[in-house]
Amino acid sequence: MLTQVNYEVKGQLAKLLATEDLIIENRKVSTASFDTDRRVLTLPMWEKASGIVYDLLVGHEVGHALYTPADNWTYEYPDVPHSYVNVLEDVRIEKLMKQRYPGLSKTFYGGYSQLAEQDFFELSEHDLEEMGLADRINIHYKIGAFENVTFDEEEKYFVDKAFKTETFKDVLELSQELYNYIKKKQEEEEQLTKLDDLEFSMGEKTSGSGMGLPFQPSDEKTDSEMEGDVDGGEESDSETSKDGSPDPTEMTDKEILDELERPSDPMGGVHGGVSEAVTDKTFQDNLENLNKQETNSFYVPEYVELPTLNLDTIVAKNSDVHAYLDEYWVRSQKNYDQNSERKLDIFEKVDNDYRLFRRSAQKEVNYLVKEFECRKSADAYARATVAKTGVLDCTKLHTYKFNEDLFKKITVLPDGKNHGLIFVLDWSGSMSTVLMDTIKQLFNLIWFCKKVQIPFQVFAFTNEWNHYKEWDDDYTWRGRADIPNHHEEKDHMIRVESQFSMVEFLTSDCKKSDLEKQMLNIWRLTTPLTQHFRWDNTIFYQCPRKLSLSGTPLNEALVSLNQLIPQFKKATGVQKVQCVTLTDGEAHPLSYSYKFEFKDNPERNYMGHRSTMNGSVFIRDKANGKTYYCNSHSHELTSALLNQLRGRFPDVNFIGIRVMDGRDANSFIRRYMDWDFDKVQHIQASWKKDKSIKLTDVGYHAYFGLSSHALGNDTEFTVKEDATKSQIKSAFKKSLNGKKMNKKVLSQFMEFIA
Repeated sequence: MLTQVNYEVKGQLAKLLATEDLIIENRKVSTASFDTDRRVLTLPMWEKASGIVYDLLVGHEVGHALYTPADNWTYEYPDVPHSYVNVLEDVRIEKLMKQRYPGLSKTFYGGYSQLAEQDFFELSEHDLEEMGLADRINIHYKIGAFENVTFDEEEKYFVDKAFKTETFKDVLELSQELYNYIKKKQEEEEQLTKLDDLEFSMGEKTSGSGMGLPFQPSDEKTDSEMEGDVDGGEESDSETSKDGSPDPTEMTDKEILDELERPSDPMGGVHGGVSEAVTDKTFQDNLENLNKQETNSFYVPEYVELPTLNLDTIVAKNSDVHAYLDEYWVRSQKNYDQNSERKLDIFEKVDNDYRLFRRSAQKEVNYLVKEFECRKSADAYARATVAKTGVLDCTKLHTYKFNEDLFKKITVLPDGKNHGLIFVLDWSGSMSTVLMDTIKQLFNLIWFCKKVQIPFQVFAFTNEWNHYKEWDDDYTWRGRADIPNHHEEKDHMIRVESQFSMVEFLTSDCKKSDLEKQMLNIWRLTTPLTQHFRWDNTIFYQCPRKLSLSGTPLNEALVSLNQLIPQFKKATGVQKVQCVTLTDGEAHPLSYSYKFEFKDNPERNYMGHRSTMNGSVFIRDKANGKTYYCNSHSHELTSALLNQLRGRFPDVNFIGIRVMDGRDANSFIRRYMDWDFDKVQHIQASWKKDKSIKLTDVGYHAYFGLSSHALGNDTEFTVKEDATKSQIKSAFKKSLNGKKMNKKVLSQFMEFIA
């Protein structure tokens, strides 16, 4: 049985054969179909087919997608049986596919060889020599290498002409010609059969004396005949044979001619009195049997698409966010002044902590800048080329007798691409224990971007910004907001809930002084949200409700990046983007819209939703025609969305920074290493040594795991005045380890940015 991954591989094969980004869908359907408008090729799930048979069928169906038009030809050729057209069209499209891809000849040979061994056409139940011409043509071109099919001289004309068809019009004309020929032959055979039957019946009647004398009519009637006349002549009026046909001995010449011209009763599949191609139907029926294996509907593939989001409702603009925060700080100070007897700047301590951190962070920022410049120079040197000039190098003239290279050379450095960074920050409740440490890392990167003049944008994903209304002038909370939908709801489309939003915290598109104020705002915002400060009696304000911590809509954020990345590139003019996600856990699952239909009662139809994590969902990106398997685990859905982004934006590096404690690290490592014991052991050893790990090809180009405890430790070497030697040693070692981890991670991070 083919696995889900196998279906994707076969889908890619179909795309390659079609030389275009067809949309491939593997479904539990009886036959393949192709939507010419949407360019969607639907393939049955042939679970019972071997690999080479599956490739044969894929090649065959792609041939139909490429060469068979969707025109309704039945109006122009109403008499032609569909099976005749199918047989002849199969010959044409398989010939064209082999001409286009010579390697397919081997695939078709091997596939049909297996089908012949399996008696796929059920030839064991039929006499091949007695089959109709259309059937024998079908067998000849499909498994003729394994079955001896004979044709007379008249029939060879159709066999040869079938191979010479180039267009679908040729196929239709030949189908009409084949139909006329077979119909004529069939009528001739019927006439001969009826004549034989008549001669046989009449012969029996004339040989009543047993002498073999010819029948001689007599005018005399027997006693029994006379009795029949007296009784009403029942037998003389309607004398028939046992099969219901008139007795030939009592028929006139005209009646005999009429009987000869009357078509015989149809037996089997017929079209206008002409038999259909039995082997074509057999082939289609057995194809259906290949996908009739009983499988759990849970694993039947469902293809979902990404919605086009309304960014105006998704993104909380930078100016609006900080206007809201500024207003809230003023309100908070006013509330404190009204309810407290002592005068106090409630932000004094928090603001002072920010200034101290900014001063201490300059060493790390300078290290980042140095690392970036070194790696950028090394990369430029690696791509440098040396070119000769037409100017003589006088220092080499004395070597003219044995050296032909006497000209000066110049080193050409290629132009580097300008870079930009997008930061996606987890604003969920579980981040409270590491939020301040994460913000510190983020600020270091922001200051680095400012020093090297790299455009940047910082978003926080949350479910709270759109959830609530503003305060009234009298500081009364208005309640929950009426949230607009972010996109149109359609069947089999990913759903992005209306409460989701991307809050634009910081952007390089503002003045230096404004950026400084905004970073201070984020520091103020983070302080009361951090678990460490939650019960600190030196904090005299709370977090504004619209920016409080929420769930983890990371997957929704990744969906929105499909539109945010192009918008960022257009606004900044950057050529290469680094997209950095800072998080501490797994994302919420997503659902997709699903139209529930009731054939017996269409009025009950409604638009509901299903989870993407049922083990059978593929995300289909219409931009590149690729599909991405979601699987049934939360982290695998995130990986699928990241792979989709990487497929759509090959010039973007997606980097993940995961902050976690020791217990979370073990499960994190096992999860992404697919429980591979050797890999798990190796990564765990790295974690124990450095308190950091780096994973690749897990959706992200690089996924860094950082210890929350290590991040929280101050890398500065500070001890008490009365510290003992062991305390000094321990503090010094702790400081070195913290610096070592930070430098290692930041150095690896610079590899992507440089």
